[in-house]
Amino acid sequence: MNTEFRQICPLCHSEETQLFYQKIKSFYQCQPCSGIFMDKNQRLTEADELNRYNIHQNDVHDLKYQNFVSPITSAIRRDFNTSHQGLDFGAGPGPVITKVLRDHDYKVVMYDPFYHNHPEVLDAKYDYIACCEVIEHFYNPDTEFLRLKNLLRSNGKLYCMTYLYHDNINFDAWYYKNDPTHVFIYCAETIEWIKNHFGFSSVTIDHRLITFDF
Repeated sequence: MNTEFRQICPLCHSEETQLFYQKIKSFYQCQPCSGIFMDKNQRLTEADELNRYNIHQNDVHDLKYQNFVSPITSAIRRDFNTSHQGLDFGAGPGPVITKVLRDHDYKVVMYDPFYHNHPEVLDAKYDYIACCEVIEHFYNPDTEFLRLKNLLRSNGKLYCMTYLYHDNINFDAWYYKNDPTHVFIYCAETIEWIKNHFGFSSVTIDHRLITFDF
């Protein structure tokens, strides 16, 4: 790894970062938390980011889309019942998690800074939070994970879904890093760092599904 160029990690704020990959975009890796993040100077503008999200054709009635989010919706239905209160954080233009859970009489509210910008829902506490294909978009994962932890009630769960990087992945050919809105990529070590730093009692990684317990 090239040590000539460094940026401060947006998760753990370490300066122990190294240039990890450089082609059309530059990515750095943090040594303490193992997070991989895009060069902050290459991020999209807010308008371009929104335009990128607007091209997503996510129909909440599409069974394939419902199946894609089923690791989260199935886990929530297994762990909680309709008396519990949930938050779909980063629900996006096609809030399929909310649709599936509400179809089963679950009480879920939505928040998204672009599509469901209702900051009042962030003043409440929740038994569970769904965060599907969202955490890789965090410009400031430090403040976002702190906020998510503080939104949970005691014994609550935070369900995240993303693709983790590991050494067997050819980063150059990996499609996941090519999305210009994917600015922070996690490794298993990063997830463990988040669990320890933010005071979650445990974390479980099951393929794409990551479950933090409070």
